[in-house]
Amino acid sequence: MSKTSSGRSAAPTYSPADRPAERTGAGPGAPPRERLVSLDVFRGMTVAGMLLVNNPGSWAHIFPPLAHAAWHGWTPTDLVFPFFLFIAGITTSLSLTARRARGDDEGAIVRQILRRGALIFLFGLLVNWFPGFTWGEVPGVADPTFLQRVVDRLHQLRLLGVLQRIALAYTAAALITTRTTLRQQVAIVAALLVGYWVAIAALPVPDHGLPGYLVLDQPARTMAAWVDRLVLDWGPLGNHIWVSSKTWDPEGVLSTVPAIGTAMLGVMAGRWIGQPRPLPERLAGLFAAGSLGMVAGLVWSWALPINKSLWTSSYVVFTAAMAAVALATVMWVVDVHRVRRWTPPFLAFGVNPTIAFVGSGVLARIIYSIVKVEYGGARVPLQAAIHQSLFASWLPPRVASLAFALSFVLLFLAGLGVLYRRNIIFKV
Repeated sequence: MSKTSSGRSAAPTYSPADRPAERTGAGPGAPPRERLVSLDVFRGMTVAGMLLVNNPGSWAHIFPPLAHAAWHGWTPTDLVFPFFLFIAGITTSLSLTARRARGDDEGAIVRQILRRGALIFLFGLLVNWFPGFTWGEVPGVADPTFLQRVVDRLHQLRLLGVLQRIALAYTAAALITTRTTLRQQVAIVAALLVGYWVAIAALPVPDHGLPGYLVLDQPARTMAAWVDRLVLDWGPLGNHIWVSSKTWDPEGVLSTVPAIGTAMLGVMAGRWIGQPRPLPERLAGLFAAGSLGMVAGLVWSWALPINKSLWTSSYVVFTAAMAAVALATVMWVVDVHRVRRWTPPFLAFGVNPTIAFVGSGVLARIIYSIVKVEYGGARVPLQAAIHQSLFASWLPPRVASLAFALSFVLLFLAGLGVLYRRNIIFKV
């Protein structure tokens, strides 16, 4: 956490309303350029969106745009995660450029990248493991000890997840960026996306020997699912795949490879945003590239469906391109026309995304499954009691579910808003 002894951030040379993401510049000796507030705003919009779609009052009553696509295809909800990885790539590029301009040691930069990636991955594991022991019954044990409860929790610990994917994609993209030129980065992204396409669509899946394209519509039979079981199902030592399926993981092993491509496309966008050109020119280029990329992604989807759970190559291109268009629009409003009165709530989320991710995961686990209360003559999760008593008792089901999700977001906004106003930022 970066703050002074008085509780404020180490360098509060600007007001909270102008709290920035990264500063762009033309290199050593060049005059400092304006900080792009829009980058934190855009990041905050994705974080708030993730909290909104992940915490409905009832999973059975969700407005279609707030639910993931069942398999192939996409909804607005399927844009949230790749948008976050894209903006992470942009800020990584700008940060590395600034550090090199200062003359920072390359070894120190690499060590910080590895440390940050490891910490984010660890946070994801801790959220998955929380509370560290099985709260209810332990299968096969009538009266389990605390140690048996801990062991059972470890036995079913999901090793991957959203934070883990962010950690892996960020670390890989940052390390690639420190060692490659733009031309090499383009070649690497192309190799990742085309190679993944071949792996999941052309190669025969070992379980049944059929080419991948014949089983892409069957979640448990894809090449990605086979790799998940190979790497994450440890037999007697536990199945560490997503508990909702146990046969494949939506943030799985193989599908993390193209997610690195999403972050790398953000890195390349960051190189363009950091150019010493007039800001409107940079935004026009970003918008144009994004528009062309969306068309390319849709065309590719004719051969390889857009699929968030598989993180298909067409999904990478389409969502990164859409993120570029959306970011260019936000930058035009916030940094060109400086319309910022609406931005503080999103800045509060954007400058402390780790707190939002970890805190929301822990709180959701507490109220959805751990703490139970007496309500309506039955013992139910605290979340169900809150949802029913405050919202579902008088609102239509979908509206009530959305109202609960909004209240969850507002709860975190209240806490993050306090940190934001005091310029307290938790830095990994």
